[in-house]
This record gives sequence, C-alpha cells and structure tokens, in this order.
Amino acid sequence: MSILTKKSILVTGGTGSIGTALVKKAISDKAKLIRVFSNDENGLYEMESEYGNHKNIEYVIGDIQNEETVSEIVKDIDIIFHAAALKHVDRCELNPLETINVNIIGTKNIAKAAQKENVKRMILISTDKAVNPIGVMGATKLLGEKLISAEASHKTNTIFTSVRFGNVFHTRGSILPRIEKQISGGGPITLTDPEMKRFFMTKDDAVKLIISATTLAKGGETFVLKMPLIRLKDLFEAMKETLSSKYGYKPSKIKTKIIGSRPGEKLIEYLLTSFEMENVLETKDFFIIPSLNMSVKNSKYPAAKKPKNTKSYFEDMKTLSKKEILLILKELY
Repeated sequence: MSILTKKSILVTGGTGSIGTALVKKAISDKAKLIRVFSNDENGLYEMESEYGNHKNIEYVIGDIQNEETVSEIVKDIDIIFHAAALKHVDRCELNPLETINVNIIGTKNIAKAAQKENVKRMILISTDKAVNPIGVMGATKLLGEKLISAEASHKTNTIFTSVRFGNVFHTRGSILPRIEKQISGGGPITLTDPEMKRFFMTKDDAVKLIISATTLAKGGETFVLKMPLIRLKDLFEAMKETLSSKYGYKPSKIKTKIIGSRPGEKLIEYLLTSFEMENVLETKDFFIIPSLNMSVKNSKYPAAKKPKNTKSYFEDMKTLSKKEILLILKELY
C-alpha cells in the first residue's frame, strides 16, 4: 500500500509540472483528499477541467506568502508536498526580494502551519542549485533546506524532510520545450556554453524519489536521486537529430548559437557538497544526507550505508554519450 493511500494530501505549487505529477500519483494511489494550492488561476482552471469528476480534489487559489491563507489550507492534512517556488535562475537574480519572500518566507509559513496543525509529514522540493550556490535561486533553496532541517530538530509531531532535484526533463519552462520551439522555427538553438553540464531526471524519477523520501524520512534529512550527468551540447545535438525531421529540417541545417552563461549560472552543478559527502549515506538509487541536528543511524534506513569512497563520486563522473541521450529522448518523444 502506498503511503498516500487514504491520506489527505496538500500540494503547493500544485499546477506546476512536479505538482501536477504528484496530483496524478495521489489520484492513482487513492488518496482520501487532494488539495491543490497555487497562485496560477488559469492552471487551477485547466486542472479542474481535466479532473473535474474527482470529488476528492479541492482547488485553492492563493499565495504561500499569506500566513492566514496558509494556516487554512494545511488544516486536516496528513502530508504536504511543498513544490511552490520561484525557480528561474535569471528571473530570481533580477528579483531577489521576491525570491526570498516566496522561497524562504513562504516555506517558513508552510512549516509553521504544518507544526501547528500536527501535519504528519512535510516534504520540501529543492534543487541541486542549493549546492555551493552562487545565485539567488540556489541560495534561497539552500536556506529552505536549512529551515526544514532546523524545524525537524525542534520538538514536533511533524516529520520534515527535503528532496533535492537536478533538471527535470520536459517540465514547464525547462530546456527541452524551449529547444524544441527553436528547432521548430529552423533555429538557431541557443547554447550558453559548450562545456556546461547538468544532472537530469524524468518526472517519473522525480515522483519516485519524493514518494521514497516520504516513506523513509525520519526528520531533517535531504534525499538526492542518483542522476546521469549530461553535457548540454550533446543534449542539443541529440535533440536536433530527434526532432528536426518532425518540422521539415535536416539536423545539419539547425545551427547552434553560443550566447554565454546567464547571471547566477554555474558551468556545472553538483548533487552534494564535499562536506555532505563526508556524512552521506547511500542506497542503490539515492543519497541520504542526515540532519546534523539529529542522531541518525544507518539501520534506520533500509539498505543505506556509508559510501566506500566519498571523494571520487563526482571527480571522474562521465557524461552520457549521445547514443544514450538519444535513447532517453526516444522515450520522451
């Protein structure tokens, strides 16, 4: 039986790509109540049009910055999936105060209300940009993780935990839809830097990680999926090969334009800091970063153990080959 079965679920940012995937999962796992919370009025309307026949779904419009609204939406909830956030790196650089208000103050509001209402579990959706951040978005997500970990160290009936994502294929506002649009227009494809690398995961991978974390969480830890590393240049070349003919072009006719990195972007993201690697546990599928504020033993996580070599995981990590990327794209398209 799924941990979602017969539970009351709240999904903040519920109309986004991850939020929508979690709603679908909650429906398939027969959650008792699914409360979808978003400030996207049109997104809520479209979701209600699609799932209108599901009587156990509630659609609530509002902002996580509003404490009164938040205190109402968490009532009678068992599990909170907190996906609401500002996530576009360049937009966050230009709007740091709003990013702080949403990604930190909003998270604090949800956590505070969860504690007050004795919500059983709260899961924060974070990002690999929280690892040694250089930009506003990553810095606010790191502080969000720290806030969740700190909440778990207090005397509370709520289990607080975080999950850390890489880039998720085919989510709204992600790389793939943007590049497909450029290919459909005959190019050029805009690439920030030929050597830029990113970790990627599918939406199914993301949901599996979230559910695993929800099930295993003891409080204060961060779960990180093991993901493939992809060079963006290779990804874009594979996308040309996959999609050009669909729009009547030969791959060789789609040019690539180098535009340089955007403010707040790194050449390569990492999944964990070197300090986290010293304390991390691992399973076959993901890493678990225990809270430093709590005493957590390996035995509390089934099949988790200390890595044999905590220094070499990322140092010599190979990127996927173009052939391997083409296989992934074949599944997506």
